[in-house]
Amino acid sequence: MSVQAMGYFWVGTDKLDDWTSLATGQLGLQAVDRGGAMRAFRMDDRKQRVVFDGDMPDGEQFFGWEVADAAALDTLATRLERAGVAVRRECGAVADQRCVAALISFRDPAGNRVEAFHGAQLADEPFQGERATGGFRAGAQGVGHAVLMVPDIDAALAFYRDLLGFRISDFMGPPVSLYFMHVNTRHHSLAIAQGSRSRMHHLMMEFYALDDVGQSYDIAQADERVAVKLGRHANDLMTSFYMRTPSRFLIEHGWGGREVGPDWVAIEKKSVSSYWGHQGLFESLGDGPPPVDARPMPRPDPARAPLQVMDGNYDRMTGVCPWWDALKAQR
Repeated sequence: MSVQAMGYFWVGTDKLDDWTSLATGQLGLQAVDRGGAMRAFRMDDRKQRVVFDGDMPDGEQFFGWEVADAAALDTLATRLERAGVAVRRECGAVADQRCVAALISFRDPAGNRVEAFHGAQLADEPFQGERATGGFRAGAQGVGHAVLMVPDIDAALAFYRDLLGFRISDFMGPPVSLYFMHVNTRHHSLAIAQGSRSRMHHLMMEFYALDDVGQSYDIAQADERVAVKLGRHANDLMTSFYMRTPSRFLIEHGWGGREVGPDWVAIEKKSVSSYWGHQGLFESLGDGPPPVDARPMPRPDPARAPLQVMDGNYDRMTGVCPWWDALKAQR
């Protein structure tokens, strides 16, 4: 696999002050001292993960995808060029701005700018968010995941799967055609969905603690930012909600996403419906409410799953749970 993680997210905006306020007060990121019309933020030990750029056109954004080393970056560039993709080897000044050793840039079939890099720089001090949280599940898994709407999903699938090496975690056909793809143990780092035009739907950031999601939900409710209500997804098992931002995409705050391994087999899903909650998600995927004659989305089956937890963020209760014992017996 060529790509290892979503290394950074870059956003063009004419609302730098609004984004700065949201990033620190709501999202829980740590501001980095950058000059000019640029605001950079940390979410782990990297020097920067999310950057808002006032010199870029409002509404443009791109992702930096991380590869192992210089050799892997050269191999990827050659593979893209042989497939007819125009590749630009960016200069040292751009690499310094990205806080990486070297990078290339190119376009996907929908016209989105894409960057790939190696050698991300680490910060000298531990991460300390402006809002008190238990931190983000980033590190080797990257910033989080993103969902892109594309007009030609087959072309996008061939590009990200066959050229960049993403692997399909699960997928779904009409009325909402979706492919969820992973590059590491995170269930998906990128999802592509069929849409009438090219646009970004959301960026997901995952907390280590469920309470941080709940507290973020409270803040978003108070600021009237909630676009999709609290719920639990049926594919990556994430408990999350989605909030509006100063740009034309949403941010999902989540907890408890499942992992995939090397033996993972892609699964066809029958519904984007969640186990519970997430009211407003279906409507947010389209350009408006679903048509009145649209086929209803079926509920997931089964309608429950174990929580995805790690050592240190849960306590085992006493007693016997018949549901849990029966569920374990089925696995």
